[in-house]
Amino acid sequence: MASRATNPSDEEMQRDILAELAWEPRVQPNEIGVAVQDGVVTLRGWVDNYAKKWAAERAAHRVHRVRAVANDLEVRLPSSAERDDPEIAAAVTRALDWDAFVPTAEIDVTVSNGWVVLRGEVEWEYQRRAAEQAVRRLAGVRGLTNGISVQPHEQPELAEISERIHSALVRSVETDAAGIDIRIEGDAVVLTGNVRSWLEREEAERVAWSAPGVTTVDNHITVRL
Repeated sequence: MASRATNPSDEEMQRDILAELAWEPRVQPNEIGVAVQDGVVTLRGWVDNYAKKWAAERAAHRVHRVRAVANDLEVRLPSSAERDDPEIAAAVTRALDWDAFVPTAEIDVTVSNGWVVLRGEVEWEYQRRAAEQAVRRLAGVRGLTNGISVQPHEQPELAEISERIHSALVRSVETDAAGIDIRIEGDAVVLTGNVRSWLEREEAERVAWSAPGVTTVDNHITVRL
């Protein structure tokens, strides 16, 4: 599939992304086109299940200096993978029930034309992500919207939240705490600064979400080119 880039740095990144896609056994790189402009990656083409779309996006994010990924891959299910909405809804409900991290009593499921929408409230971000992960790999799913909100029961002091997040970032081998600033604005944690990769940026956000009492994380960290 045709791919393009606009400058030497983007061309190098494009080659690295294509190599990473070829290295990722869950996707077929010949199905995916890669365009790069100023460190922003666009994936185009089609894949035969939603899990592959997600895997391709994760592969692109693993490449050094990628600032953002626009995932425009289309999911085209083969006839053998087609499922009607009631069947998908039943499978989603079972998958959530079987996941020990998901409080299923708090989550509502809607399915329309293969697109799954999750709604409800959970206490922790990891529960929200676990629900999404449980659904992502199910056969017949064409797309997923995670509308679950985080409503923690504990409400520690704001200064305590900031201190806990900073300490966790310092402990983490996957983040450079010196490059990350933490602010508390209302009920939101705001992260700013510069990191070396998208995965480091994502890890900083995960750490922030792990602090008790956090309801919102605004991640404005940028990836250095």
